[in-house]
Amino acid sequence: MPPAPRRLETPAIPRTGSARARYRRILRFAAWNLAVTWWFELFLPRIGLLRIAERTRTRRMQRFARRFHVLAVDLGGLMIKVGQFMSSRLDVLPPEITKELEGLQDEVPAVPFPAIRALAEAELGVPLHEVFPRIDEVPVAAASLGQAHRAVLGPLDADDTGLHAVMLKVQRPGIDTIVEVDLAALRKVGGWLSHVRLVSDRVDAPALVEEFAVTSLEEIDYLHEAVSSERFAADFAADDRVAVPAVVWERTTRRVLTLEDVTAIKITDLDGLAAAGIDPDEVAREFASVMFDQLFGTGFFHADPHPGNVFVTPIPPGEGTRPWKLTFIDFGMMGEVSRNTRTGLRKLLIAAASRDGAGLVDAARDVGVLLPSSDTTELERAMTQLFARFGGMGFAELREVDPREFREFAEQFGDVVRSLPFQLPENFLLVIRAMSLTSGVCSALNPAFNLWDSIEPYAQRIIRDERGNLVQDVAKQAIDIATLALRLPRRLDDLVTRFENGTVQVATPEVERRLTRLERSARRVVSALVFGALLVAGAVLRPDDTVLGTVFMVGSIVPLLHALLSNRARR
Repeated sequence: MPPAPRRLETPAIPRTGSARARYRRILRFAAWNLAVTWWFELFLPRIGLLRIAERTRTRRMQRFARRFHVLAVDLGGLMIKVGQFMSSRLDVLPPEITKELEGLQDEVPAVPFPAIRALAEAELGVPLHEVFPRIDEVPVAAASLGQAHRAVLGPLDADDTGLHAVMLKVQRPGIDTIVEVDLAALRKVGGWLSHVRLVSDRVDAPALVEEFAVTSLEEIDYLHEAVSSERFAADFAADDRVAVPAVVWERTTRRVLTLEDVTAIKITDLDGLAAAGIDPDEVAREFASVMFDQLFGTGFFHADPHPGNVFVTPIPPGEGTRPWKLTFIDFGMMGEVSRNTRTGLRKLLIAAASRDGAGLVDAARDVGVLLPSSDTTELERAMTQLFARFGGMGFAELREVDPREFREFAEQFGDVVRSLPFQLPENFLLVIRAMSLTSGVCSALNPAFNLWDSIEPYAQRIIRDERGNLVQDVAKQAIDIATLALRLPRRLDDLVTRFENGTVQVATPEVERRLTRLERSARRVVSALVFGALLVAGAVLRPDDTVLGTVFMVGSIVPLLHALLSNRARR
């Protein structure tokens, strides 16, 4: 995955009739719900009706989630992916939304096998029965972008690969067009959101859509998935905790992927784990550790580790040093974080493990979640109190806390958090998704699972590793300082020369921002005066000259709208 979202050209408006209908349906849904949100969350509080917005919020969110659920199941495609992402955002979205959208993946209807057969044969260039003597026409899994069928390799391929049972993964027919339409609609909605200050101050919505677009287009390219699978396998080649299915390259194209069948115990199948004598709590700890290794170690991570994509594979006695291993599948959605971001994530991990509120805020600034200029004194105090009260609790203990305590804490620090310039850095969407799903899987394995118990030893290991690099860091800093010292006289001489020439410019961003606000306020005052003048003039003239008076009165609407909406439009 590239280090930053790239613009991928898709038509602004779909070409065919059915595509246009799909496009317009998505936009109508988004426009209506944005209008409802604006009315209740922005307009009513401004006119003193905040209680109405608060009293109806839960019901409105439930209604939105139900309607989106229906839309996603009906349309399929990327709408399913959007719903899955929202259902995993337990950190920012209320349970009224996340619970309603759970299980969207399981509701996708399967494509009839004749259509799958036709697409696969067109891609592979041979009749399927010549390559796969046996294929199960009932899919093992039907997802929004493709579906998987069990199959058996023919003798020649089996001899070449050493594999017998395989999984044949085939794209849904026409999915390219559906993804194209959905991305065009999402880009339009992202453009709308970029003009809403409540959103734009915290996230670059168009960039977020582009990141989603890159991931989605890579996910329907099975050659890319096969390459990611082998890269992931190479990262864990020396790790006996992790297994990855082999790729049958001879029977793989952009729309058809043939893999080793590695089906085993679903990671959240508690009965299956118990029957195999495997401790779910141990699985949770190992799974969390493996995900930490990806996010904070290699930087190349599985961004969709939901229970259907991770198996626990028992190992027969004598065949290995471990009784079981974690087998990952479906590498269509992978994430990659830069070295600098990994450093910031490590700081976050260490601060969380040590319950260091100030350190956590500093690390968030390093990652890019907080702007460098933000005053975080109150946030540091809030995080310190949060750790002191809830930091050592597991999922089960948190569920037992009186909800009123959570509400009091949220009310106490909500204004502080909202006042800070939080933002979502580029390429961070998948990191959040991976961590959300990791937490969900661990809590499903053991409701009493304490994530801190996994974070602390991992953070201690990182600290030990980084101490080993301390000498190198000090040496590098010494070289940097020496280089700066050598360049300093020349730079000072250049600065003095610029002062003498009068070419030094001093930027004062805060003063410029205040002047800009004063200028906007002055423009609104002028607009209000023009409105009043036109309205009064029209009222005076209308008895004697109906046409001219009416023109003046109607024309007064333009400066009125400018006075009322010019500041709001920038939000």
